[in-house]
Amino acid sequence: MKKLILIVGVLVGILGILAALSTQGQPQTPKTMKVNAGIITPKLKESKDFYTTVLNYSVAFENEFYILMHAPDNTPAVAFLLPNHPSQQPVFQPAFQGTGMFFTIEVRDVDAEFKRIKSLGIPVAIELRDEPWGDRHFAVVDPNGVGIDIVTYKAP
Repeated sequence: MKKLILIVGVLVGILGILAALSTQGQPQTPKTMKVNAGIITPKLKESKDFYTTVLNYSVAFENEFYILMHAPDNTPAVAFLLPNHPSQQPVFQPAFQGTGMFFTIEVRDVDAEFKRIKSLGIPVAIELRDEPWGDRHFAVVDPNGVGIDIVTYKAP
C-alpha cells in the first residue's frame, strides 16, 4: 500500500512538472476580465455614504486615501481615490471635474428602487420613465457629479 501511495505521489508530481513545462514561456490568458471604475475625488466620505446608503454597495477595501466598493452582488464596482496623493503616479493625480461620465446599474425592479431611493430624499435627475428602445429607468447624481442611470431592460 505504501508503494502504491508513493508511486501515485511521484506520478502526480511528474504531471505537474510536465504541465508547467508545456506552458513555460507562453503568455497566460486570464480566465476572466473584471473592471471597476475609479473616481479621483476629494469627496471620499460623501461618496462612500452615497454608495452605501443609496445604492447598497459595501466597502471591500479602505484606507486613508482609497476606497474600493462592491455592488450588492459582491462584484467590484467603483473606487474612489484622493487627488494628488503622493503614493500615486501623475496619471492618477488630477481630480475628476464632475462631467462627462455616467454609470448604468441594472436592477430587477426599477419601480421598487425608484420608490426606495425617493423615500431616502435623494434628488432624482430623471424621473422614472419608459423609453422606446425598452429601458424603464430613472437617474440620480452622485456627490461627484456622476449620473447614475438605474434601469430595468424590457423588450421594446
